[in-house]
Amino acid sequence: MSPQLFHAQIDDGAWGLTCATVSQLQVYRHFGVDRVLIANQVVGRRNVDYLLDELLRDPKFEPYVLVDTVPAVELLAATARAKRIPRALRVLVEVGARGARTGARTLEDAGRVIGAIEAATPWLALHGVECYEGLFSGDANQIQARIATMIELHIAAARLASNSPSTSDANPFLLSAGGSAFFDIVAEGLANANLGRPTLTVLRSGCYITQDHLHYANAFERLCARTPLGKSLGPGLVPALEVWGCVQSRPEPTLAYVTGGKRDLSYDFHLPTPIAWYRPALHTAPHAMPIEHGAIAINDQHLHLAVPAESPLAVGDLVCLGISHPCTTFDKWQLIYVVDDDYRVIDAIRTYF
Repeated sequence: MSPQLFHAQIDDGAWGLTCATVSQLQVYRHFGVDRVLIANQVVGRRNVDYLLDELLRDPKFEPYVLVDTVPAVELLAATARAKRIPRALRVLVEVGARGARTGARTLEDAGRVIGAIEAATPWLALHGVECYEGLFSGDANQIQARIATMIELHIAAARLASNSPSTSDANPFLLSAGGSAFFDIVAEGLANANLGRPTLTVLRSGCYITQDHLHYANAFERLCARTPLGKSLGPGLVPALEVWGCVQSRPEPTLAYVTGGKRDLSYDFHLPTPIAWYRPALHTAPHAMPIEHGAIAINDQHLHLAVPAESPLAVGDLVCLGISHPCTTFDKWQLIYVVDDDYRVIDAIRTYF
């Protein structure tokens, strides 16, 4: 949700941008983003009104919206019909998996959604099929098997949709998948769809832009291990998002408390990990954190570190925290500094959550 990062990606060749909500879409539109894939179902009267009013207002606006049930299609179609929009709203059929998140569960379900889109002509037009891969738990083999099953459904639904009269103007036909942990698997699967018509694979792996030090770092290591491509990637994706705190208390020999908590950084996947420390009166650059320092608990404003009794950390020292899951760290900061390799501030980005 940073306009500076929006345009950095577009300038570097991104096909478009993804958002999740209409309130996010409003920020995108304010800062001049035209092609947006809303990777969610748009519901709620005011949300649908804004989306379609923007379609009416600006002929350059190119939105794509997910639908996964017949009522979702009918809700959009009814409002589009009432507003007499001059061009069809582009929709993607979302497929999913039982017990997971949104998305049609079976090919029959997807077929009913496709039929509803056909009935909504000329107000809606079918432009592709979508799924999200970051849904599953279990060991790596179980997760990969479930992703493979979902990709099979994705391709089967795409074959069904590509023959629909509602897709006549869909050139190219979009095959899209979101998620940052198994994007290599979905990219390979969708590339082999062979629909007999022009297609475009659109990956929405948003965490790539900063990576992290734990969850996605581990996911990228697994990617490199399972694909020959991994050996040619060099350093690959490098963690670029850090949160710095200050040691505020060492009330016991094996405990240190750092100024950084739930209000400052993500904790939904893993607790942050201390990766470096810096004492302004002593150091000219950050030093790697000695081993056996680790986070054990987090409060609103405090991070609890377990440390060796001989730890060099003292009150006032700065601690660099590597995070897990950048998405839920970005939304806690309105201003994020950009630094070079020597930690000189060279820029700052605004966020609009």
